[in-house]
Amino acid sequence: MNVSFRTTVLSALAAVLVAAGAAGCGQPGAAGASAATAAQPAEASQPAQPQPARTAEAGGSGTPAQQQPSAQQQAETRAGTALAQLSTIGIKGRAPKTGYSRDRFGDGWQDPDGNGCDARNDILNRDLAGIRHRAGTHGCIVTSGTLNDPYTAARISFVRGNATSTAVQIDHVVALSDAWQKGAQLLSARQRLAFANDPLNLIAADGPANGAKSDSDAASWLPPNRGFRCRYVARQTAVKAKYGLWMTQAEHDAIARVLSSCPQEPVPSAAVAARRTTAAAAAGTSRIPAEASRSGVPSYRNCTEVKAAGEAPIRAGDPGWDTKFDRDGDGVGCES
Repeated sequence: MNVSFRTTVLSALAAVLVAAGAAGCGQPGAAGASAATAAQPAEASQPAQPQPARTAEAGGSGTPAQQQPSAQQQAETRAGTALAQLSTIGIKGRAPKTGYSRDRFGDGWQDPDGNGCDARNDILNRDLAGIRHRAGTHGCIVTSGTLNDPYTAARISFVRGNATSTAVQIDHVVALSDAWQKGAQLLSARQRLAFANDPLNLIAADGPANGAKSDSDAASWLPPNRGFRCRYVARQTAVKAKYGLWMTQAEHDAIARVLSSCPQEPVPSAAVAARRTTAAAAAGTSRIPAEASRSGVPSYRNCTEVKAAGEAPIRAGDPGWDTKFDRDGDGVGCES
């Protein structure tokens, strides 16, 4: 190949290379942008992100999702029920029974409502049907009647007497010993006396069933009559709420199980429980005269009767005097 021809070829090749370079660099960054665009996935091709449903509370115009009742709404629904009241009762362990005795709650049946009739007879009057009364007691002392027993669903005839009265007993729905171990030892003597004679905490019941219960709470004893259990545990809950007593965890759970079958069981009414005592007071039985002994000397069961007879304050040597009226030992009783 001669020199002139070779020179001509080389010149042509150089011209082609210069033209190609100009084509690639004519728009600076264009090639880089093209490559970057190719490397990024198209925005339109990305899957759409799910949008949260808009609800009426958020002010959206979409169809509201179905709403579950709030805790507040549920509480409002339960308000006034035994189940709601149960949630207010404290849960603690059982305190020692040390120091407990029956007289920590007063000396026998009292008349704290001042209607002239002791609590035992008030409850017999309230819970029995077909009642007969001892003459001269203004409808207070029950001599016979019939109990439709709530604990056993049995029909029991009551006849007053040493050998027969125990067929129907007055049960403390919350037993005194149980109460003592769950807060009552912190109550005043007056509060404990009220507790032991409170119509809300008293119910006429089958004697053997009451004996079987003893001082048990709901964790270890419930009435054999299943149809009464809801009302029974509702009453226990109401009593403990009234006097600020607590429950053990086992007791609380047992009551909750019973009430789960009757979630609308209402809180028992103290006014209804006391309807006998209220009615008796309205009827004027607070003026019951003292019963006379065989010697003709009046016999007063308590200071309420002393006051009703117009003999208060009563002094040692007065007709009807008894040392039980003299709490401070000064020879004068029923002063306040």
